[in-house]
Amino acid sequence: MTNTERLTNGCGALRIDNRLITAARAHSSDMIAQNFFSHTGSNGSDFVAREVAAGYPKNGASAENIAWGYRTPQEVVTGWMNSAGHRANILDCSSTAVGVGIATTSIGTIYWTQDFGRV
Repeated sequence: MTNTERLTNGCGALRIDNRLITAARAHSSDMIAQNFFSHTGSNGSDFVAREVAAGYPKNGASAENIAWGYRTPQEVVTGWMNSAGHRANILDCSSTAVGVGIATTSIGTIYWTQDFGRV
């Protein structure tokens, strides 16, 4: 869905990067485990630090989207596309890679993290 939006708007498709998936999953899990919702991790980390910790080059980190409560990938991408900042991250044509990580609470609420990179 993210790549469909990018292609429709003149950007190239993103490739999946396992390091970005690792960073994204860790952040979604952290938000649930520590009961918060923020781009800043419970240890004070930002998305760049989390991507680097997962093995991604520091100079390659580009952006992060987060969300909670959406039930499907289509719903969350639609939500992000309806938010100016999140939309800008998705449609940043300089990004070349993406990783998405989800975590689910005990009552079924999904936390989503989408990390972007340029390497």
